[in-house]
Amino acid sequence: MSNPFDDKNASFQVLVNDEGQHSLWPAFIAVPAGWQVALAPTDRDACSAYIEANWQDMRPRSLVAATAADVS
Repeated sequence: MSNPFDDKNASFQVLVNDEGQHSLWPAFIAVPAGWQVALAPTDRDACSAYIEANWQDMRPRSLVAATAADVS
């Protein structure tokens, strides 16, 4: 079996977790626990563009909050 993440012609979706982290995810694979669909199934390029536009800070939300609390 080939890696479904490598199929440039497959349908993908964007998932996001409670920490605000994003993931490119093959549309035919069930969404894992702790993740929600942020962008419905579409092509890989559209998903990549969505992630680039919407996930500017790679740090988990809890780390951002802890860092902000340390500065206050």
